[in-house]
Amino acid sequence: MKNIAILFGLTFILFFTACKDKSVAQEIQVLTPKEFHDAIAGKKDVQLVDVRTPEEFAEGHLENALNINISETDFITEAEKLNLDEPIYLYCRSGKRSAKAALILKDVGFKEIYDMKGGFLHWEADGLQNKN
Repeated sequence: MKNIAILFGLTFILFFTACKDKSVAQEIQVLTPKEFHDAIAGKKDVQLVDVRTPEEFAEGHLENALNINISETDFITEAEKLNLDEPIYLYCRSGKRSAKAALILKDVGFKEIYDMKGGFLHWEADGLQNKN
């Protein structure tokens, strides 16, 4: 009886770990502004997305960032134009909208998602470069 219980337990664990979808991000990586900076530094083809409004974007943004407004109805459509297999780096003003965007993009199928903790405000407060 004990062996049957062990076998059932192992089968149960195997079933749920084997059925986990590995094709999408299993977790969103939240990086400090410094870690975010180091991750994108010198990369021209990085998928860097500013999810703020166009007005906020115009006031200043990270170099080579693409502006896809999380508040617009076409956010998912625009995001799907990017490469789901390549890492995507997200930021906003304070980190709230980019966290929401990261969850949406995880559901869309992005495999590697990085979100900047504290957003553009912390980037500027830390005195980091690579901005327009």
